[in-house]
Amino acid sequence: MTIELEQKLAALCRPESYPDTPRRLEVVETHMSFVFLTPSLAYKMKKPVRYDSLDFSTLERRRHFCHEELRLNVTLAAGVYLAVLPLTLEDGGRLAVQGHGTPVEWLIQMHRLPQSGMLDERIRRGTVTTPGIDALAELLAEFYAEAPAEHVTTDAQRAFLLGELERDRAAFEPHGEALDASAIAELHAAHGAFIRDAAPLLDGRVLQHRFVDGHGDIRPEHVCLLPRPVVFDRVEFNRRLRIVDPVWELAHLGMECERLGTAWIGERLLARYAERTGDRPVPELVAFYKSRSASIRARLAVLHTRELSPARWQRWLDTGRSYLALARRYALSDRRAAARALSP
Repeated sequence: MTIELEQKLAALCRPESYPDTPRRLEVVETHMSFVFLTPSLAYKMKKPVRYDSLDFSTLERRRHFCHEELRLNVTLAAGVYLAVLPLTLEDGGRLAVQGHGTPVEWLIQMHRLPQSGMLDERIRRGTVTTPGIDALAELLAEFYAEAPAEHVTTDAQRAFLLGELERDRAAFEPHGEALDASAIAELHAAHGAFIRDAAPLLDGRVLQHRFVDGHGDIRPEHVCLLPRPVVFDRVEFNRRLRIVDPVWELAHLGMECERLGTAWIGERLLARYAERTGDRPVPELVAFYKSRSASIRARLAVLHTRELSPARWQRWLDTGRSYLALARRYALSDRRAAARALSP
C-alpha cells in the first residue's frame, strides 16, 4: 500500500498520532523538511526530494540520513537530538508515530529549544549579549580544535570554488532580468578574479591544514544561546559541504548576523576565535568568504522558484536580491583589499 506525502502530513498534524498525544501542534516547513512542534518536542521529517547536493528520494535514504543527523549533532547540540522514530502504518490504515506496524516514514525526535533563546530572535529583540557570543565562540573554537584536519589539496579546493561559481550562474541565469544580470556578472567576475589573483591567500589555508569536518551551515536560526550554547542542524546529507575552513563558517555566521543588523557579532566571533586558536586570517579573505556565503544563500533562495508557480516567486527573488546586494558589497571590499595586500 502506497502512502502519499499528503497522508503522512495529515497524520502528523493530528495529536492522536503521537505517543504522548500533545495538546498543541505547530508545523514549520523548510526547503528540505517538515518540522512538527509540540510544547516540549520537535519531530523532523525529511521531504522526499532530490537535488544536486542531496538525495532523500527513497524511504531507505531518508532513514539513513535521519540516523546521520542524529549522530553528527551530538557534539554541538548535546542532549537535543533524542531518537529516530518510525511513522508506521497500523491495522485499519491509521498512521502512528512509533507504532507497531510497517514503517512508511522516519522522523528525528528532538527536544524543542526555547524560541526566546534563538540567535535570530535575540537579534530581532536586541537582547544578544557579549558573554553569550563569547560562550558561542568558545564552543565553536573547541569544536574546530578537536576536529581532525581533512586532507584537501589546493587544486581540489580551487576546483570546488570555481564549480560553485558555475552553480550560481546556472541558478541566477533564468532570473537575470529580476536579479540584475549585469550586477551578477560583476559579482561573478570579482569572485573569479579573487580565486585567480588571491591564490596565495586561499592556498595558504589549505597548506596550513585549516580544513576540518565542520558544521556546514551555521546560521542564526541554528544557534540557541542557552547557558551552554547549542548549535544544531549540522549538514548530514553531503559530507563535502562540511569540509570547511573554520573561518569560512564563522564568516558565514557573521554575514547572516550582519544581514539582520548586528555586524559586531561576526567581528566578536572571529576575534575570540583568534584569541583561542592563534588563527588570524587577513580581512580580505574574510570578506571573500562572506561574499561567497551571501552568494550561495542567494542561489538557494532563487532555487526555491523551481518548486513554485511564478505567482509565488516574489518572496524568494526578493530574498535572493538582498543576499546578492550583500555579496556585491563584500566582493568590492575584498577586491580592493586584495589588490592592496598583493601589490608589491
